[in-house]
Amino acid sequence: MTALQGSVVRLRSATRADIPDLVKIRRTPQVYEHWRGGDDMVAAVEEDFAEPGSTPYVIELDDRVVGWIQWQAEEEPDYRHASIDIYVDPAVHGRGVGTDAVRTLARHLFVDHGHHRLVIDPAADNAAAIRAYTKVGFRPVGIMRRHERGVDGTWHDSLLMDLLADELVDERE
Repeated sequence: MTALQGSVVRLRSATRADIPDLVKIRRTPQVYEHWRGGDDMVAAVEEDFAEPGSTPYVIELDDRVVGWIQWQAEEEPDYRHASIDIYVDPAVHGRGVGTDAVRTLARHLFVDHGHHRLVIDPAADNAAAIRAYTKVGFRPVGIMRRHERGVDGTWHDSLLMDLLADELVDERE
């Protein structure tokens, strides 16, 4: 699989050699809050690699791993679409890394895989993620109530967002 080049990031296939970098990122409080992982973060990251039907990439900035992005497809013809999940090292937040990574993967899914619709579902209180996805063209669909269990053991809402192929916002806009 070839790497996907964005404006500021490069997405390349994730390998097990990336696990130490990904573990460091997953252990940061800002990422752990949404991705969890328990006491054995190495095992948690290895589970991400084993997720059925998932296509994982690492996000690189200046040749350094700064995050993870993955996609999965619903292939039932009448409901065909793809979903995206992402986390980014807080050390590079505010630099457009997440926005560029999502835009780059979205373009790949539309152009190279023929998807017409993508979904993403950040925590409803994750304002920074929602802003980043909105810059790409994702729109809120609705709140998924008590959708995800948080690190505190309670259920939290997520915001379902979707993006149609003709709504993808170019980075120059």
